[in-house]
Amino acid sequence: MSKHPTLLKQFRSFCFQNNITDVDKAVEYFCVFGGMGWKIDVSKPVDQLIEEKVLKNYRYIHGDITKITQSNNTYHALLTAIATGDRREHSAFKKANLKREEGEEAIDTLIKSELILFDKSVEKPINENDANSDKLLFTQPFMRFWFSCISPYYKGIRENDYKEFKTYWSEHKATFGHLIYTQLVMEVIKQSFKEAPKGGYIGTIGAYWDKHTQIDILAKRKSGKFVAGLCKYSKAKAGKSELSKLKEKCKQAELDVEIFVIFSKNKFSSELKKEKSNNVILLSIRNLQILLADLSEKDLLVHTNKRY
Repeated sequence: MSKHPTLLKQFRSFCFQNNITDVDKAVEYFCVFGGMGWKIDVSKPVDQLIEEKVLKNYRYIHGDITKITQSNNTYHALLTAIATGDRREHSAFKKANLKREEGEEAIDTLIKSELILFDKSVEKPINENDANSDKLLFTQPFMRFWFSCISPYYKGIRENDYKEFKTYWSEHKATFGHLIYTQLVMEVIKQSFKEAPKGGYIGTIGAYWDKHTQIDILAKRKSGKFVAGLCKYSKAKAGKSELSKLKEKCKQAELDVEIFVIFSKNKFSSELKKEKSNNVILLSIRNLQILLADLSEKDLLVHTNKRY
């Protein structure tokens, strides 16, 4: 498999391989099994597949992963800290009980092993004193699932006792795909501005954070102007207050934002719909379907992982 295929490439490959055409369903399975090249029977519930393909094959998958991590307890602790925390480098060091030098050395090794990569704030804060540490991303969704949901409960799983895992998973399953959704929304924004006039297309995109605020999505266009986005996942419709919150965060960060984007997994209030304009874009699950357009054999990534 090529080095660091993008999340979008992994997503399209996963959907083509498993014949998934519905984005919501695709994310549900992709955030657990993505990036491994495994064939998934999506007619079965995710929980059933986790037991059949992951829990029952724990020893074999663990063995394959330890070949990458060198069975290093420090690496495992750090990867779990990243997977279960806020992804900030220094937060992960603290959670894994590592000194900074020790943690930075481990991160360097894990990046070289292609398990993780740095995720930097798109823009630095105006005041350097407000800067916060970089974040980290797993290169494959399955590895994030493994180190957040499987590895911490290995003692029970190894003995075919899945109680601790199932308790943890039941508490986090509903929100586990949010990070993937946010990354996919970024891909939609990139595509939306692809045909923009000279200087209008997206140069860099990611998130913004400092010690005081965090913006889900921040894109810098080639013109230097910003596009800022907020993602809402709750069952309630996104309201005008979401737009107000986003504008306030941008003001607090002293960012001159030209276009605001609100993504909602569960529709929009009529009040927010009235705000829709060239400068206020509303995105829903339906808009993400564009990421699955024209899937074909050419989207299939070549994997060398064992099949479970």
